[in-house]
Amino acid sequence: MIELKPEAMIGKGLHRECYIHPENPNRCIKVVVLRGEEETRREQAYYKFLQKRQISWEMLPQFYGVEPTSMGPGAVFDLVRDTDGNVGKTFEHYFESSELTTQNLQGLLESLRALKKYLFHYNIITMSIKPKNIIYQRQDDKTGTAVIIDNIGNSDAIPIGSYSRYFGKIKMVRKWDKFVALLKKDYPDNHPLQAQIVAKLSD
Repeated sequence: MIELKPEAMIGKGLHRECYIHPENPNRCIKVVVLRGEEETRREQAYYKFLQKRQISWEMLPQFYGVEPTSMGPGAVFDLVRDTDGNVGKTFEHYFESSELTTQNLQGLLESLRALKKYLFHYNIITMSIKPKNIIYQRQDDKTGTAVIIDNIGNSDAIPIGSYSRYFGKIKMVRKWDKFVALLKKDYPDNHPLQAQIVAKLSD
């Protein structure tokens, strides 16, 4: 059994917590802490679906199965680290500061544009797209990669969008438009974000 210690926690959501894997610093473990079993089952089933399709994993962490931990079953994923070895921070972190947004402006914009293309190219469905659920894997001031770490999957009773590129694109256009609208609403005072990123994400 894997012992998860408080100091190893790197993320906390409403239903789950995320820890650095104590036996592999390049992987992390997600555990359910509050009524998140259904979300976890859906996420893992969708990851297995994507594995069968043999997609590129450049903007999604790979899933390595479930291991027993001191906090219950733990889902093991790649841990997103920056080039300098630090654990990657979310887009929420970079967007909460106009200074950080300005310092990393080109990389933030280009990585989000690349993420949109990636999702559409591989017909990857998300429950939603939010800054707190995307890691910016920073390489330097001008380059980085957007990696979605949560809310992957399709909750439709008949998930036709997962199998049809046409219907998948319709669904993801709506999700992306909601993401852009969320950036407008949540960060109105971040002027570089609004003028240099939000304005270009609908292209």
